[in-house]
Formats: sequence, structure tokens, C-alpha cells
Amino acid sequence: MLPYLFILLAIAVRFLPFAGPLNFLPHAWHFTPVAASLLFFGARGSRRQLWIPLVLFSAADVILTKFAYSYALSWDQLVTCAWYAAILWLGTNLREKSGPVRVVGAALASSVSFFLISNFAVWAVWSQMYPRSLSGLMMSYAAGIPFFRGTVESDLFFSIAMFGTPVFLHALSGWLNRTSSDHIAA
Repeated sequence: MLPYLFILLAIAVRFLPFAGPLNFLPHAWHFTPVAASLLFFGARGSRRQLWIPLVLFSAADVILTKFAYSYALSWDQLVTCAWYAAILWLGTNLREKSGPVRVVGAALASSVSFFLISNFAVWAVWSQMYPRSLSGLMMSYAAGIPFFRGTVESDLFFSIAMFGTPVFLHALSGWLNRTSSDHIAA
């Protein structure tokens, strides 16, 4: 149940308006639980239903692109969908062993890969934004740096929180069961 709730939370956060100087962004500086929810779903969700978050995030992207950003749809959307699938797959590698080091490593890999892939796609698709040269590609990466910090912070924060939630709930359940059995014994 948690993998599905985390996916829905991540999609909802992407649609929350951000009130501030950058109010055209539906989420604040890429501080979203997207990668963390995909990692968690890959690790704890049903293997046969890995397509569900992929479809939901892809649909959310189309809606955000067309209505929030008022951009035309282009092939870079497919690059993002491929990234979603890759992060789900990366999450499946956390099924057997999802210790803190592996979760943090997967979160960092998610952040870095999104930064590299998404900025490359913007450079490749939107020729009116950046020249089609190595200099233009570097300009695209430089323009993405302010967003990279929020991506790394959110991927780490939400990954630790999401993977820690079942551990916390299990510990809480054990504590509550022990407390209630102590009252019964008394």
C-alpha cells in the first residue's frame, strides 16, 4: 500500500502551486519526491504493476507541459519517461538489500542521471534556447545547476523518509505490542 501512496503523493506535490518569485513552477526548485517514490515502488511495489507509476508520471508530465508550462509536447518527454523506467528498475535492485548506503547511492544516482539526461534533452530539443554546440550544451547544464541542488536534497530526504517509514512502522508496532502485552500481564 505504501508504494502506491508515495506515488500519489509525488504526483500531487508536482501540482501544488509554489507561491513566490517563481510562481510559474508547480513545485519549488525541483524539491519533489518523484525519484524517491519511483525507487521505493521499484523496491517494494508489485513487479507486475511497475507500469502504473510510469503511466501516472507520464500523464502528469503531459498535463504539466501543456497546461502549467504551456509548452508543446516534444520527444524529450520520451526521454523523461525512459528515465522514470530506469529509476523504477534501479529500485528493483533494492528489493533484497535496501540498507542506508544503497538507498543513498540510488538516490544520488537518480539525481545525477536526471540532471545529465534532462539538460541534454533540453539542449537537443529546444535549439532556440541553446546553440547546437558544445558551448550550448554547457550553457544548458549551467542553467540547470540551481535546480540540481533541490533535486539532490529532495531525492536524499524523501528516499530516506520513504525507505525509513516501514522500519519506523515496524518498530512502532513492536513497541505498541510490547506495551499492550505488559498491560495485559499486569
